[in-house]
Amino acid sequence: MLRVEKLSAYYGPVQILHDIDIAVETGQIVGLVGANAAGKSTLMFSLAGLRTRCTGGIYIGDARVDALPAYERVRHGLVLVPERRRLFPFMTVLENLEIGAYSAAARSARRETLDQVYELLPVLSERRDQVAGSLSGGEQQMLAIGRALMAKPRVLLLDEPTEGLAPLYVNLLFQVVRSLRDLDLTILIVEQNVHHVLRTADRGYVIENGRIVMQGAGSDLLNDERLKVAYLGL
Repeated sequence: MLRVEKLSAYYGPVQILHDIDIAVETGQIVGLVGANAAGKSTLMFSLAGLRTRCTGGIYIGDARVDALPAYERVRHGLVLVPERRRLFPFMTVLENLEIGAYSAAARSARRETLDQVYELLPVLSERRDQVAGSLSGGEQQMLAIGRALMAKPRVLLLDEPTEGLAPLYVNLLFQVVRSLRDLDLTILIVEQNVHHVLRTADRGYVIENGRIVMQGAGSDLLNDERLKVAYLGL
């Protein structure tokens, strides 16, 4: 469903990503882990079509999207849940969700999708008339995911979704991610919480200094001695 071939990305003259190759099959969860400043968020911005100058190929299914602007990538089903959520704090939960139904296809299915989001994330139904800025951090993260789901994604990009969350909401978030996989949604998740993401992911990649240095099944990476030393402090 998502294929990345020889992707390089630059901020001005500085190259951040070097020949990244990633594949995510339909209905898979794939985790990308690495230290701070390894290039994780740059990769997510590059996939979504934001900020960076890129070379290489990005494919959603059979469609090549790397030459498209961000809003066209959304129409192809590539939707980002950004780091730190980026909600509209003075708008209600419902208004934030409705903004997610950006494309014509998503707008036409808005009512049905909204019901599905409320079923998956019942806290959003309970808080629908509250302004987003009044929610707890965990509730705001659920709203950011709900807003992305309103866009009818084929591939969901989650950038550091557990950042700043209490342990209860970290566990809840990964339950939600697993539920989305059960609905055949394809997910690429960037996360510093190595233990949680590799326990959940079907496959994983390790990025270091803008290069993929390890890849494999999530469980295999979690048990890899090099990864334990480098990222788990074991």
